[in-house]
Amino acid sequence: MKKTLNQKAWFMVLPVLLLVAFSAIIPLMTVVNYSVQDTFGNNEFFWVGLEWFEEILHSERMHDALSRQAMFTAIILLIEIPLGIFVALHMPKNKGFWSSLCLVLVALPLLIPWNVVGTIWQVFGRVDIGLLGHSLASLGIDYNYTQNSTAAWFTIIIMDVWHWTSLVVLLCYAGLQSIPDAYYQAAKIDQASRWNVFRHIQLPKIKGVLLIAILLRFMDSFMIYTEPFVLTGGGPGNATTFLSIDLVKMAIGQFDLGPAAAFSLMYFLGILLVSYVFYTLMVNSEGQGS
Repeated sequence: MKKTLNQKAWFMVLPVLLLVAFSAIIPLMTVVNYSVQDTFGNNEFFWVGLEWFEEILHSERMHDALSRQAMFTAIILLIEIPLGIFVALHMPKNKGFWSSLCLVLVALPLLIPWNVVGTIWQVFGRVDIGLLGHSLASLGIDYNYTQNSTAAWFTIIIMDVWHWTSLVVLLCYAGLQSIPDAYYQAAKIDQASRWNVFRHIQLPKIKGVLLIAILLRFMDSFMIYTEPFVLTGGGPGNATTFLSIDLVKMAIGQFDLGPAAAFSLMYFLGILLVSYVFYTLMVNSEGQGS
């Protein structure tokens, strides 16, 4: 006997679909509308087609911001992923007081709002009252993140590592906890070294959560705005003007709505494309593991 599907469930999903349409699709269509039009004010627009997209693609300003963004994301991933794995491997494995304490301490940076993180490191890096800035100055190191681009990059990277490595640690720790003890017992019988246990047991078993960690950190670092904006404002000069900061300056500071809309759409599609690649890799990895 053929079963009939209950279509009443769609009535439960409909409010969510309407909410998503209102909060995401409609604003996105507004941006699409601005990206193909220009205005001289008074709410009067005229069609320009793909002119803004061509201008952004050939803009040296956008290329510079993209190179800074790509460099920042690459540095962040190269530091936080190995560091997160290392910390997760050395956390207590048995459930108990020390394990719970470590998890709470590791998760603390994730509880701090992004603008507060920028403010904390803004004070922390000051030469006159900040612990980091004053200590480096006492050692004779020329450190001033408001005037030196190298110091600004160093501060932003350290700030992001402090803030977001915890996410990688928690994901990797959860993956390590899911590995059955039988694998470790077999490795102990075979007298496998610590490196071989990590290479042949732990790393393959946490590959799924590791890809999720890489995906999340890529998206977060490629869209970073609040922390560097609060800390340096994109300076000194344009040294820390990443894509998101440059986009806000274009849209709000200069009020170039057309180029900013085209820029934001390209920004969104680029992140969406890379996220889709990561998602495909995760699905293929799970299919091969099963």
